[in-house]
Amino acid sequence: MQEPHKEEQRIPASLEIAHDVSNRLIRFRTTLQRMAYFEQKPTRGRTGHFDLATDRGTVAVALRRHPRARNYTLKVGAPAGAPVLTMPVRGSLAEARAFLDRNAGWLVRQIGRLPEARPIVDGAAIPLRGVPHAIRQTGARRGTVAVEDGADAPVLLVAGRPEHLRRRVIDFFRREARRDLDQAVMKHAMVLGVRVKAIRLRDQTTRWGSCSSAGTLSFSWRLIMAPPFILDYLAAHEVAHLHEMNHGPRFWHLVESICPQTGQARAWLNKEGPRLHAIGA
Repeated sequence: MQEPHKEEQRIPASLEIAHDVSNRLIRFRTTLQRMAYFEQKPTRGRTGHFDLATDRGTVAVALRRHPRARNYTLKVGAPAGAPVLTMPVRGSLAEARAFLDRNAGWLVRQIGRLPEARPIVDGAAIPLRGVPHAIRQTGARRGTVAVEDGADAPVLLVAGRPEHLRRRVIDFFRREARRDLDQAVMKHAMVLGVRVKAIRLRDQTTRWGSCSSAGTLSFSWRLIMAPPFILDYLAAHEVAHLHEMNHGPRFWHLVESICPQTGQARAWLNKEGPRLHAIGA
């Protein structure tokens, strides 16, 4: 037995087209929203650089987004390093550029005050624990670096190929810095009764040392070029942070209690620190 024929209800073609267009528009808007989200999502770290035209030529200013940055800041580091503009994670490039343009005069003056770079080469003189040492390439195929008394000043005797001289000297300075810092840090940690998790050597251009909340202390290996009381001050400074993770009055009282030469050391670093960064830059 056949079922009675039911008449099909057809949707007008114009409504089908309108419905299809509406769905496509919704999908298109969703895609645009997703694109906008990813374009606006902030990124950490370096984000490129700005070129700043000056009377001395074009200066490349590196850009860095930092999660703790609340304002735009400019810093000038070592002679061979690019100035750094630090900006908030959600800051805009337009605001960063405007900040750079407003402070271009200050930046140029700071760059002009930087000492000239001093390469680590045969015949040059660089300080070790505050005493100038003349570098002398020995020509020996084997060996590393040794210190010898010279007629006018101590001498650093460097073995190996000439193209390896700079690296060998820096490796030697790092070993000497490690030895002195281990002793100084241990001395101050015992006085304050704190535990140091680890000591690391770096080549920071904007700071001489740092202390992490986990107890890791980091120092610039270049401290070995300064007089010994400078290295001792930095060791005391970072060890004190294991008691006070700030730079308040209690922190400075603590530092001065274990390092009486704190004031002299800070003044010396402000004046002579850039010269140390210029060596081998």
